[in-house]
Amino acid sequence: MRQLEHMNSFSNLQLAEPLSRAVAEMGYAEMTPIQAQAIPVVLSGRDVMGAAQTGTGKTAAFCLPLLQILLKHENTSTSPARHPVRALVLLPTRELADQVAQQLKLYAKFTQMRTAVVFGGMDMKPQSLELRGGVEILVATPGRLLDHIEAKNVVLNQVEYVVLDEADRMLDIGFLPDLQRILSFLPKQRTTLLFSATFSPEIKRLASSYLQDPVTIEVARPNQTASTVSQHFYSVADDDKRRALKQILKEKNITQAFVFVNSKLGCARLARSLEHDGLKTTALHGDKSQDERLKALEAFKAGAVDLLICTDVAARGLDIKDVPAVFNFDVPFNAEDYIHRIGRTGRAGATGLAVSFASPNDLRLISDIEKLTKQKIDLEPVEFESERPRERINNGRRTWEEERVARESRNSNPSYAVPKLSKDPFFDKPYEPSVTPEDAKPSWESTPARAGARNISANIKSKRKVAALFKG
Repeated sequence: MRQLEHMNSFSNLQLAEPLSRAVAEMGYAEMTPIQAQAIPVVLSGRDVMGAAQTGTGKTAAFCLPLLQILLKHENTSTSPARHPVRALVLLPTRELADQVAQQLKLYAKFTQMRTAVVFGGMDMKPQSLELRGGVEILVATPGRLLDHIEAKNVVLNQVEYVVLDEADRMLDIGFLPDLQRILSFLPKQRTTLLFSATFSPEIKRLASSYLQDPVTIEVARPNQTASTVSQHFYSVADDDKRRALKQILKEKNITQAFVFVNSKLGCARLARSLEHDGLKTTALHGDKSQDERLKALEAFKAGAVDLLICTDVAARGLDIKDVPAVFNFDVPFNAEDYIHRIGRTGRAGATGLAVSFASPNDLRLISDIEKLTKQKIDLEPVEFESERPRERINNGRRTWEEERVARESRNSNPSYAVPKLSKDPFFDKPYEPSVTPEDAKPSWESTPARAGARNISANIKSKRKVAALFKG
């Protein structure tokens, strides 16, 4: 057993001294399964098709070997020509791109390697200046990278390594045409690394088109949920979901959690409702600006926010430590998204809780999750805490007023007699229709006509005479 642990140690990789020092400073000791299998293969120069659950260390599995290989190009020159793009990392969302770029900078902390990140929602000018200054490793989202390629801010003809991380998500979003365009700018001779949490037929077709004799690495059964996450499904009507969420938060004493919904509008509305109920919440969805999204994430990481209400934009790859729970306020339309959502908790071996609320309309989606995960799902009922009865009930006849007066009188003075409310006897009389003569005319016919008007209704006003000028 000790020999196996030694084989999985980072010290066994014989990384360069600057990388070993960075890894030790970050507290890394033992490699995760995906790291232990992928890093030696990448160092050998082979293409890789890797599948692993979220939170298993895929980022380090490709960042560390890339830096180790690219150290041969390290130099201190200030000329941009001496710092062409050698490695390209593509990711589906801004948050993931920013997160991977931060990890890369930590790994390359003691080297002269330059890294940069470009994504949409931000001004292109600072990004353009950084790219023109020269970078060896570029992290980007496909759309913004194409913008810089068209503006001739970056040249990719010397790229040696390309990484497609969360490739299944990029295909779901519709980035396949953009990926094909970007890959057409790269040299034919390169090493391609494709990482994905799941292997779908579309991913396999993409791999067959752009990877050359790849080594397939699967550290877990495809589409498998993390064993450290306790999963619960509750049968709740749509109108009772917010009440069920608050009750479970209280019962289990949950201090922080992700709450996933399916729509941007639903995300904003739920965040406002929970904020009104006294919970510290913030919303994260695609209509937020990049600055607002980064501020929301920072507030959640700092513990200033209890609940992060979000759409699936936050379901992939975000690494926020020690989040105890994930709530699926809406069951995801895509069963694979369920795996990614609950992967936000129970990371790095910690335990987590995943709670999903399913209404009667969600039974088909629950069935899709069962087929994907090959697990039987039992819907549990939610027993709501009894609410206190309202103090006043208005039945439409003002009886609540009498009940309130009587209750207050009994509480203050039991011997006090409650005075009865006075009533007007007029309203107790039965209806009596008014008697009119048969020859009586309606009021509108009895109105006398105005003098000087013949056969004209009295209700029609005569035209106002206005002086006119005529040409002579």
